[in-house]
Amino acid sequence: MMMAATKAAPIRLFVAALIVAAAAAADTYTNHTVGGDAGWFFNSTANKTSADYTAWAANTTFNLGDYLIFNTNTNQTVIQTYNKTTYSSCITDDALDSDTFQYDGGRNEFGTEMTISVPLTIEGTQYYFSDADDGEQCEQRMAFEIKVGHGLGLPPSLNQPPPPAYVPPPGSANDEGESPPAGTVANTPPSSNYAVMTGGSFFVSVVVVLISLVGC
Repeated sequence: MMMAATKAAPIRLFVAALIVAAAAAADTYTNHTVGGDAGWFFNSTANKTSADYTAWAANTTFNLGDYLIFNTNTNQTVIQTYNKTTYSSCITDDALDSDTFQYDGGRNEFGTEMTISVPLTIEGTQYYFSDADDGEQCEQRMAFEIKVGHGLGLPPSLNQPPPPAYVPPPGSANDEGESPPAGTVANTPPSSNYAVMTGGSFFVSVVVVLISLVGC
């Protein structure tokens, strides 16, 4: 009996350690640096990515309220989509405004370094890729899929209702179909940073806010 109790003690300690670790993990939101130290880059000379993004994503746990941090430059793009067909095609030509967004960091100069943060605000499967060079980067595995769990749920900073759509005053010229005044934003993607609605001509720029949470 004494020997059985002695053998059971390490098991109880191990289980207790797992419970403590799980509780600690559930108490935080996480910044996930895509590709780790390699970042989000494509070597056009070698025609290969700087990291195996599929493997990186497969070994990472994602939850609501976490952020994806893309350390990159303007030679690559960051496309977020909830549409597997768009993801598989590696281009956004037929993408919908409602499910596909491009994050450009507000930079247009070729080769300019930038950091883009993408909040995870919807549970379930979502996809990321670079459609630069007419989709060639994506075809060379600059793409990955993740599944977002509930975790702690959305923090208050990300759990805000969208702004109401613009409604023109009665009798105004806008009743006849004219565009709303400059600066009016309607149907913006959730919590996006310089997000471009890829399926149409509507562009939204929201100041990039990098929240210092617990990094990976």
